[in-house]
Formats: sequence, C-alpha cells, structure tokens
Amino acid sequence: MVPETRMPFIPPKAVVLASGGLDSTVAAAVARRDGCRLYLLTIAYGQRHRIEVERARQVARALEAADHRVIEIDLRAFGGSALTSDQPVPKDRSEAERRDGIPSTYVPARNTIFLSLALAYAETVGAPAIYIGANVLDYSGYPDCRPEYLSAFEQVARLGTKAGIEGRGIEIRAPLLTLSKAEIIRLGVSLGAPLQLTHSCYDPALNGDACGRCDSCRIRLEGFKAAGLTDPTVYAKDTVKA
Repeated sequence: MVPETRMPFIPPKAVVLASGGLDSTVAAAVARRDGCRLYLLTIAYGQRHRIEVERARQVARALEAADHRVIEIDLRAFGGSALTSDQPVPKDRSEAERRDGIPSTYVPARNTIFLSLALAYAETVGAPAIYIGANVLDYSGYPDCRPEYLSAFEQVARLGTKAGIEGRGIEIRAPLLTLSKAEIIRLGVSLGAPLQLTHSCYDPALNGDACGRCDSCRIRLEGFKAAGLTDPTVYAKDTVKA
C-alpha cells in the first residue's frame, strides 16, 4: 500500500502596514500570532519623523518578516499637515485638548493612500489579509482610523481588484482598533513584540531622541504608565514623564 502523501502546511501571507511605531509593530506581532507569514510595507512619505522608517527595518528583522518593502512617496508635495510641512507640531496638550477636533498632525488621505498600496502588494503576493494598527481610542479623532472607514475600504478592495472579482477578497484587519494604549502595550509584551525598537515621536531631535511633548509621545508615555511598565524610548532631557 502506497503511503498517503500529505502536502506541507504553508502559512497564509499577511501584509502589514509597518510604520516603525508601537501600534503597527504590535499589529504585526498579532499577525504572526495568527499564524501568518509577514510581508511588511513601510511608506516613506516625506514625514518629518523619518527615523521611524529605519525603526521599521529593525522591526522587520526582529519579527523575521518574509519580506519588507519600503516605498517612497513624497506627500510634502501637498503639505496640509504638521508632519509633511514646516507647521509646528502641537505640544503639551492635555487629553481633553487631544480629543477636541482633528489635529494638525492629520495627514490628508494618508490611510487611504497607504491601504491602497498595501492592497496592491497583497494582491501581488497573494495575501488574503492586510493588518493595520489603527486605533479609535487613543488617537485624536483621525477620520481614517474609524471602523466604518476600514469597513468601507474593505468593500472597495472587493469591488476594485481582480482578487475580489474572483471571490478571493482581501480582508482589512485592525486588531487594535478598540484597545487602550495600555492594553496595546500589554498585548505587545505578551506576544514578544520588539517594543524597544519602536519610535512614536512626531518631532524628534536630530539625534533621534523623542520630544516627549507631542501628542504621540504623551499618549505613549501615558500608556506605559497605565500598563505599569517602563517605556524603553529615549526622550529629551526636558521631558516631563506622564
């Protein structure tokens, strides 16, 4: 009797939008936990905190990604954001102030651009899912982090791709969407995510030290404090810890 030959199990691929920040790194760790092979995509879009691109490379190596692509798109050509222009980055804002309106660090249509690129990458490599570290609780009302937006983009992916027309829809997964920053940090620690490599500051010093005063730094500091953990980020000496 000829023994049955079993095909080896091949883990599914997942494209992860990897900024080099805390949330996207934890999202990548979740994709790895879900049994996916990681295909990381980083967008260098002319952001003033370009240090995060190098951090994304380090994260990709630490997570043993199957592939990591860095794409250059200069959104400074449009401006419209403190992250892609010479506008000052808001500093020292309270939680109440951060929740009041959409801040100047919002980059017009950024997640739509990023998800479109991730969709092209996913369709090319045959990945059935895209992971994004979007979060609706800790960020300042960015419209492209809302669940209804992500659901609508998933519908676009079904309607506007060969994979979708052939019944192989590409799912948009935002596993951190409703978690607090402290919960995201604890999850990352539990999954062995390399949080020490991540960078969150919107306005770092020339040597890479985080300012400790922008919205992103304040949210990160508050999250680590609430989680009862020490933030491994190197901050400027005048930072007032949360």
